[in-house]
Amino acid sequence: MEKIYQKILDFRDERGWKKYHDPKDLAISISLEANELLENFQWKNSEEAIAKSKQNMKEEMADILIYLIQMADKLEIDLEEEVYQKLEKNALKYPVKRENE
Repeated sequence: MEKIYQKILDFRDERGWKKYHDPKDLAISISLEANELLENFQWKNSEEAIAKSKQNMKEEMADILIYLIQMADKLEIDLEEEVYQKLEKNALKYPVKRENE
């Protein structure tokens, strides 16, 4: 994950964009890109949408991750650590059910 973080942040910094990336605008951008991903499914079932728009879906998913990493950097959040903590929290909240239960 560190390699992709650095690639994204270098890309941003080489263009001098960091000064424009405040948390509000990054949050808006994440939401907008997520909605662009969602738009691929409008009026289609999942199979149709994937067959027609998979390349666009991949690009929108990448855009979401790029903005999310930039927001984590701006807020000084270790996103990888937060994911691990959230998975642990979710494991407690949603334990695996055994077949005998």
